[in-house]
Amino acid sequence: MSFTIEERGRPNTQEYRVFFKNSEGRYISPFHDIPMYADEAQNIFHAIVEVPRWTNAKLEIATKDPLNPLKQDVKKGNLRYVANVFPHKGYIWNYGAIPQTWEDPNHKDSNTGCSGDNDPIDICDIGNKVCSRGEVIRVKVLGTLALIDEGETDWKVIVINTADPEASDFNNIDDVRRLKPGYLEATVDWFKRYKVPDGKPENQFAFNEEFKDRDFAIETVKSTHEFWKALISKKTNAVDKWFYYEK
Repeated sequence: MSFTIEERGRPNTQEYRVFFKNSEGRYISPFHDIPMYADEAQNIFHAIVEVPRWTNAKLEIATKDPLNPLKQDVKKGNLRYVANVFPHKGYIWNYGAIPQTWEDPNHKDSNTGCSGDNDPIDICDIGNKVCSRGEVIRVKVLGTLALIDEGETDWKVIVINTADPEASDFNNIDDVRRLKPGYLEATVDWFKRYKVPDGKPENQFAFNEEFKDRDFAIETVKSTHEFWKALISKKTNAVDKWFYYEK
């Protein structure tokens, strides 16, 4: 299964879009049409790279636009960029989302006590490759961090690209701690402070800022897949937040 992208407009403008196509050249939605699983038996997931590592422009799946292309987030009429919060430069991983997942804003998570953030579940790819915007990668789930972002549950799933030469060495969150010392601590620091330059308070976390392991993370991803299935079946109460889907 392969996917290609088509860019329209100039990057760093409000008109810029990244559309997705399948192997037959047909336009598809990265939110709805790319399968969550790349290999279900091995718990290998697809992930869509929205923001390559070391970059600052905050692009995301446009959940309310036809075909759900990537576009840059806009706040108060201005394109959104994350600040370089010392000592970090831009995003410190390839950042993106797992397709066919949804964090339901009408569901209060029993672990965090907060509702979902109304978006696909986020991933942080710790592999060595700096991916391209719109790249669809196959990933192993290693763990997750429960960010509480302005009162909403916003899971950050730690993954590694299966194409990474070191991927076989990473199977759980403890492997990240052992083989990439300081990376998890930097991840907590980044998410805690990245909105502070915009005048907002530090973000909070569930579980005392601790990462949950692989099994917990996989179950969390699967639960958001069930919320997504309810969404597209129109069984959710979030009628006013329906996501545009065009086949």
